[in-house]
Amino acid sequence: MRLRNIPGVEQALLQYPTFIEKPLEYKGRWHEYFGNHHPIHIEIGCGKGRFITTLAAKHPEINFIAIELKAEVVFRAAQRTEMREIPNLAFVQYNAELLTELFSPGEIDRIYLNFSDPWPKKRHYKRRLTYKSFLDTYRQVLKENGEIHQKTDNEKLFEFSLNQFANERFQLRHITFDLHQSEFAEGNVMTEYEERFSKRGQRIYRTEAINIPLG
Repeated sequence: MRLRNIPGVEQALLQYPTFIEKPLEYKGRWHEYFGNHHPIHIEIGCGKGRFITTLAAKHPEINFIAIELKAEVVFRAAQRTEMREIPNLAFVQYNAELLTELFSPGEIDRIYLNFSDPWPKKRHYKRRLTYKSFLDTYRQVLKENGEIHQKTDNEKLFEFSLNQFANERFQLRHITFDLHQSEFAEGNVMTEYEERFSKRGQRIYRTEAINIPLG
């Protein structure tokens, strides 16, 4: 997502109770922030926030955290919560490479990777959110048998991701090369990009990767 710089965006974010200004303070203590012991699901790269705000509203029994690097993107997503209270949702501006600074081992139940940047040039593969180094980080914060759910419109990224998951010994399930024509379409919550791509007739690829015990 490309957004122009918004003057004073960091200060503007503070008006939204869903925005966490000092997220490092909650490492290992996110259940204290939410005031319950519900499962924690995170989305890495929340875009305009449609996906995670919809899920949070539908599932009050789950705590959701959106993690986004750019303040402007967090701001646009947080604006969705301006007119309604969603106590089980939080927005965090942080680098996904540093998830272990935000969460303790086994603190997360599920990670969503929706329409991540495909970084098509080979020299940029290490920036892909399903590259080995990222998967190593996810494994550290995920619970045993925790899940990674990925959706993308990019076939090459999807194939790359399936291979990376398999190489790092995640268990794959519910793989589909055409989500909206599959059995997994029911109950699927679309992102803004997904709706746009599907209207063009583009196929959506989806899988789940399970953090099975190693050894």
